[in-house]
Amino acid sequence: MLSSPRHAFLRVSAAKHIAQLQPARHFASSAVARTITVNLPKDSFKTYNCEAPSLKVTVKKDDLLHMYKSMVIMRRMETTADGLYKSGLIRGFCHLCTGQEAVGVGLESALSPDDKVITAYRAHGFTYMMGGSIHSILAEVLGRKTGMSKGKGGSMHMFTPRFQGGNGIVGAQVPLGTGLAFAQKYLEKKGAVFTFYGDGAANQGQVFESFNMAKLWDLPCVFVCENNQYGMGTSAERSSASTEYYKRAEYIPGIKVDGMNVLAVHQAVAHAREWAVSGKGPLVLETETYRYSGHSMSDPGTTYRKREEIQQVRAEHDAITGLKQLLLEHKIVTEDDCKAIDKAARAEVDKATEQAKADPEPDLDSFWEHVYVKGTEVPFLRGREPEVIHRYK
Repeated sequence: MLSSPRHAFLRVSAAKHIAQLQPARHFASSAVARTITVNLPKDSFKTYNCEAPSLKVTVKKDDLLHMYKSMVIMRRMETTADGLYKSGLIRGFCHLCTGQEAVGVGLESALSPDDKVITAYRAHGFTYMMGGSIHSILAEVLGRKTGMSKGKGGSMHMFTPRFQGGNGIVGAQVPLGTGLAFAQKYLEKKGAVFTFYGDGAANQGQVFESFNMAKLWDLPCVFVCENNQYGMGTSAERSSASTEYYKRAEYIPGIKVDGMNVLAVHQAVAHAREWAVSGKGPLVLETETYRYSGHSMSDPGTTYRKREEIQQVRAEHDAITGLKQLLLEHKIVTEDDCKAIDKAARAEVDKATEQAKADPEPDLDSFWEHVYVKGTEVPFLRGREPEVIHRYK
């Protein structure tokens, strides 16, 4: 068993994890009921200077099924991207969210149309949940003109109207998210901004500067630390003096949530959103999750952790397996239904992959487009064209 404090949340046996997802007994579902009520484990949340979300979750069966299907598709999409990269069809960077599906799905299930999301890399799943199609995502990582950013952005740069990326500079999206929250308040819009960053980026100075500005103006910003236990090549414990990321802002309240439980994430996001839009100001939300793959495709992910650790998480705390067990328990699906869902997801992703592979690459001329906003082009830019400088005449 793992003895590190970092893995305290992993010490749950498979049987206990399934038991934690059992329904509240006095709310037993019936054949005609459209909703079920689930009691989350008591240790689903930790709080700092604020109340915890409710442990009782009432959810529609159809919504549960949608969550399950979404996570299955996300994982299949990332598995496909892994294969495309290893076959040489994806170039450049490629960061996979395999294992972290509950965060993106739980987030989206609790948002309103007025809310916005911004993150760093490892954004394929967020892009899909925020309105991107499987085809447009895979076409983008393959560098095709039909991609999300016309094949010019790649894995790190994908956007939808409610999703502001996909940003490549570590931590730089945090002040951008703070700016989005300022715009929401300035324009008097009733929406929150969920600004994601990883445990590796949590030590960036601009994160703390953003905390200060957000609290100073009580902006509707939820700072979400997606803590997957490891940065690039090292564990959180070896890089951070304090790994209680939800307490890091000190003067801003915080919540820590089990990021491997999609319903716990849903509850935490709903609670954080209500806090932000009610005028109470910012909140820090730490989702404790786990990535099965390396930091990026160039990182095998096994030089700083053991393979047995990854296998243990998959066996005992996998988000998809946990939700599947809940669906089976309530007879929302059967084993055959789950197999059919897996098969359909594979077919859908495979079809999108073949279509994306057949799509054309961007025209070379297109690389000179979208450099400037139309109407703001300048006639001359120093360094754009070679100059002959005569120092002596």
